[in-house]
Amino acid sequence: MNASMCPDSRHCYEFCFPNLDTLVQVEELNDTVVIRATRDTFSEHHKALFIRELAAEGFISDAYEWFYGFGQWSSLRVRWLVDCSWLTPEKAVATRTTRIMLRLIVSAIILWLVMMCTLSVLSR
Repeated sequence: MNASMCPDSRHCYEFCFPNLDTLVQVEELNDTVVIRATRDTFSEHHKALFIRELAAEGFISDAYEWFYGFGQWSSLRVRWLVDCSWLTPEKAVATRTTRIMLRLIVSAIILWLVMMCTLSVLSR
């Protein structure tokens, strides 16, 4: 499990689980912890273990150290969502990437044309 902080919030963290091919974002909002996972790879038991570990490591409130599940008896509010929308890049990043790729493709085409012209001139 690799952790990093979300760029736009102090109470938001991102975790990577390469063996599960899953990315997880944890955000603590007032009295609720919202967890967004890219895939549904956690069992109910592992979700509860993950939440308790987050509390033990100080990522979320210590009250969640005793979280045992998503049943009605739990007074702690946790929302676990399977959601990839938080992975979408910002518009500025997408625009910059598109510009770089277009330059790369145009440069490759020009290089290919120069090589073909050189080849045809040398073969005469």
